[in-house]
Amino acid sequence: MNGSMRDQFELFVHEEGAGRPLILLHGGLANHRSVMAYAQPLVARMRVIAPDLRGSGRSVFHGALTWDLLADDIAELARMRGIVRAVVGGASFGAAVATRVALRHPGLVERLVVLAPAFDGVALGEAQRAAMDAMAAAGERALVEGVGALLPLFDRLPAAIRERAKQVVAGYDPASAATSTRFMASGVQPFGPGELARLEMPVIVVPGRDAEHPRAVADVYRAAPHATIVDADDWAAAIRVWLDGD
Repeated sequence: MNGSMRDQFELFVHEEGAGRPLILLHGGLANHRSVMAYAQPLVARMRVIAPDLRGSGRSVFHGALTWDLLADDIAELARMRGIVRAVVGGASFGAAVATRVALRHPGLVERLVVLAPAFDGVALGEAQRAAMDAMAAAGERALVEGVGALLPLFDRLPAAIRERAKQVVAGYDPASAATSTRFMASGVQPFGPGELARLEMPVIVVPGRDAEHPRAVADVYRAAPHATIVDADDWAAAIRVWLDGD
């Protein structure tokens, strides 16, 4: 399902289910399909909205990205769909965008879901810098060689995830991939020191389990007044249990 966005930009949006709105955002070099891979169990009880972020998937964009621009896209998406309040969250890069939405548009965010965060508000770690530099280099090669230049980035993933990721990326727009990977590698942070203390809504944080998503980044969210950190393999189950505590 598509929805026209401001400035004639069109954000691709996948939506399933009914009930309480849940806006979930994908990670870097991914799209809505990566969200639905873990969020499908929530469709039976919630209105799950999973856009392709600007410059990702089918949301083709070749201009400069900023965290505020990405956050404003989500606020505009909610407005267009008549959503006044929603649970908003995401994984990795998407968790950073969701956090920026909560800081910039706090009235929209009823609760914040942070899954495997990668940005700590200060600087990229060594492993994160290496991963994002590799993505940016592949993104630049994609401008010349096509999106096939991105495929080696997924070679270290488990076979099932690797093949799904490669199928997703095969349909990407090369210039959009270059735009998004360039932004991720820029090192610009989605929030600054002290900003998380402004998050007044409940926050659930599920730490990552690899060098690109270190637990130390999840621990930064303890600065949010109402943060809960939960170790979980099943993200949908963790979200469901947390929401049931309302």
